[in-house]
Amino acid sequence: FSQGMCVEDVCRELGIASNTYYRWKKKYGGMEVGQAKRLKELEQENSRLKKLVAEQALDNAMLKEIASGNF
Repeated sequence: FSQGMCVEDVCRELGIASNTYYRWKKKYGGMEVGQAKRLKELEQENSRLKKLVAEQALDNAMLKEIASGNF
C-alpha cells in the first residue's frame, strides 16, 4: 500500500468494510500484537467456560427433576 491512501481505499483493497476497520481499531488500537493475541485467547477461553457452565446448569436442572420424581 502506498502512503497517503485513505482508510476506505485500503479497506477496499483488503476486502473489509471500513466499519470493521474502525471497530477493530477501537477494540485493539494501542495494543501490541502479543496483547491482542492474549486478549483473543482469553475471549475464546471465556466463551468455552460459559458453555461448560450452561451445560452444568442444564445437567443440574435435569437431575433435580429426576430426583423429585417429575420425569
